[in-house]
Amino acid sequence: MFVSGTSAPRPRIQARAEASILHADLDSFYASVEQRDNPRLRGKPVIVGSGVVLAASYEAKAFGVRTPMNGRQARRLCPHAIVVPPRMAAYAAASKAVFEVFHDTTPVVEGISIDEAFLDVGGLRRIAGEPIGIAERLRIAVRDQVGLPISVGIARTKFLAKVASAVAKPDGLRVVPPDGELDFLHPLPIERLWGVGEVTARTLHEHGITKVGQLADLGESPLRAILGPGAARHLYALSWARDPRRVETGVRRRSIGAQRALGRGPREPDEIEAYLHGLTDRLGRRLRAADRICRTVVLRMRFDDFARATRSHTLTEATDHTDTILHAARTLLAAAMPTIQERGLTLIGLSLTNLADADPFQLTLPFEPRATNTLDATLDDLRHRFGSAAVTRAALLRRGEGLSVPMLPD
Repeated sequence: MFVSGTSAPRPRIQARAEASILHADLDSFYASVEQRDNPRLRGKPVIVGSGVVLAASYEAKAFGVRTPMNGRQARRLCPHAIVVPPRMAAYAAASKAVFEVFHDTTPVVEGISIDEAFLDVGGLRRIAGEPIGIAERLRIAVRDQVGLPISVGIARTKFLAKVASAVAKPDGLRVVPPDGELDFLHPLPIERLWGVGEVTARTLHEHGITKVGQLADLGESPLRAILGPGAARHLYALSWARDPRRVETGVRRRSIGAQRALGRGPREPDEIEAYLHGLTDRLGRRLRAADRICRTVVLRMRFDDFARATRSHTLTEATDHTDTILHAARTLLAAAMPTIQERGLTLIGLSLTNLADADPFQLTLPFEPRATNTLDATLDDLRHRFGSAAVTRAALLRRGEGLSVPMLPD
């Protein structure tokens, strides 16, 4: 049962003086691109992807369709939905055009994914006017130049700006004034806080905490007993709108990942391992193209009951060699296979974390410079020349590498 901690001190908000951070987020991105390019789909419930829902238009979401829902379940919820195959090249082109609008708006742009970014417009008052006017013109530009709806939140912090854009959806604009931050934030459900997923939300609900304001009033110390010190400190700060992070440009990603939806139904171990090989090849190419090396390999799984699990392995040395990464991934998969066979697998993913810049002049034993694996370099060159489908593992010949989701440049 929720008990308010009346002695909890009210933390000071450390933020800029004005609401000048924008969070711009395209609405139902994949589905919106499909509706833009095909007039027949406009105003209709649209589902992108048949086996697993990759995106759903707001007309389909009104019937309960969500990502990454199983396609059969989605069609049961919305039998009149129009299902279309994904067109990743079209989404990548649309993303590039939208980011050109972002960079025309301000030089301070921090891309989060291909369909959202933070923009700092705090230094543009003299040449571009108030942040709300800048945001309104940005939305018009995206609509006119790219043909897509976009929602924008404006606040003093990145966290509040992101929450504001979510509240503004679809195709809206929401400003959180400095003197109204807590009035805006505290009535919202705790699921709006970064870091509150299904497990954390369930734990908080069991203690009678359903709103952000309740979590804020509880105090950090009682929250620590419920969630642990790290999560308590993070969520308590957000509940009082504290987020000192700046909008940063040129930050290299801390991890890269790829996944493959499998749909429901039994899968043989060799088939699952073949898909893992494909994911590893894809991520290895991305690592080397960006001149990065990784230290930790993470296997991600989603089961038939929609529960998720992760397994990770940290290498003794950071690397970009595909076979080294594949060996770690296969070891993780072998350990998880009994669970997979018992519960069924609907999605397999692989992430490479603890990334660092590769140093081609770094010395190894005893004085040889670090060298790229010859086989990896040869295969990368062939794929660059002839396409990824032209050079693939034998195990994937009849299965393909799966969809490659567009990503922001590293």
